[in-house]
Amino acid sequence: METIEKLKENVEIILPENGLEEKLAQAQKESRKLIIKLGFDPTAPDLHLGHAVVLKKLKQFQDLGHLIVILVGSFTARIGDPTGKNKSRKPLSIADVQHNAQTYLNQLSKIIDVSKAKIVFNSDWLDKLSFSEVIQVLSKVTVAQLMHRNDFNKRFTENTPIGMHELIYPILQAYDSVNIKADIEMGGTDQLFNCTMGRQLQETFEMSPQIVLCMPLLRGLDGKEKMSKSLNNIIGITDEPTEMFGKTMSVPDSLIDEFLDLTTDFSIGDKQALRERLSNGENPMNIKKIIAKNIITQYHNQEEAQKAEDFFTNQFQNKNFEEKVYEPIAISEIQSDSKTISLVELCVQLKKGQTKSAIRRLIESGAVQVDTEKITDPYMDITLKKDTKIKIGKRDFYELK
Repeated sequence: METIEKLKENVEIILPENGLEEKLAQAQKESRKLIIKLGFDPTAPDLHLGHAVVLKKLKQFQDLGHLIVILVGSFTARIGDPTGKNKSRKPLSIADVQHNAQTYLNQLSKIIDVSKAKIVFNSDWLDKLSFSEVIQVLSKVTVAQLMHRNDFNKRFTENTPIGMHELIYPILQAYDSVNIKADIEMGGTDQLFNCTMGRQLQETFEMSPQIVLCMPLLRGLDGKEKMSKSLNNIIGITDEPTEMFGKTMSVPDSLIDEFLDLTTDFSIGDKQALRERLSNGENPMNIKKIIAKNIITQYHNQEEAQKAEDFFTNQFQNKNFEEKVYEPIAISEIQSDSKTISLVELCVQLKKGQTKSAIRRLIESGAVQVDTEKITDPYMDITLKKDTKIKIGKRDFYELK
């Protein structure tokens, strides 16, 4: 009973509801390991804490002796996955797929024991299907079934184009489950439809259908959208400890509960104790420090976690503005037609990757200082002179040299 509860912890969707108990009982009766499938298309090479939510659940199954099958979408990544938005994802070249897949697999070892997992590539069987065999697989799924996918339905209703390859993609993912005889398929809640399609296709092949376990989607540093590299709101599992610590401290207080549940490995009791401390009025910063150290300990070690906390305390709490460590920027690197530049243009050049509108909002909110003065006028002219110190947001410090 305790094992079941542990496996169900933080799982948002189990389909069917009693499926996990039935699969575990079936495996015990047949004296075999369950086959747990996690598929990914290597569309970007970096894993972050959002990916880790699913991977840590996989690790629990692996620790119980079940077989983890990591399925690399080496075929499906080349045709383009529907993004869940109003357009399809750009397909990747074979070289991109191979590079990203290897990077993923190297990073997986931070969470699961890759040596005990089975790594498979769906191009091994999908590339071998003849066109007539592809048609036979497609014939097992109806258009009505595909239109149950929310984004397909929405785009169809709004007369937004849907590529035929996008409609086929969930069927190919489902065929992967048929091929490896998956007992359980795992993913985020955004993968519910595709995983459910695997159940349906397995049944048409007269197989025992897999159950679906969907984990919640971790929101990113902005506190709104799911953690995603494309949104630049991630904490990467290969980030340096000090970077991990700083990013975790920047998480909105509203996400503390979510980060406690989905990113830490504290016991249920420890999590509850931290929540009680928060509800009793303790400074949220103290709880975020504990979360940050726990995250770093998982992906680095306890010593690095302590060093990161010490660095943060020294750099951002104990020191005044003049004592911060600044990134030196040569004045010659600033693009300007004169010896002055508007504050917003200067900040855009310093904090690369941020949009002008985002920088303008930072300035107007009082989050930018020049030397010791807080400036809220984005278009105030700043004289480009040596030793000028600029602070942007909570963690970025620059000095003109």
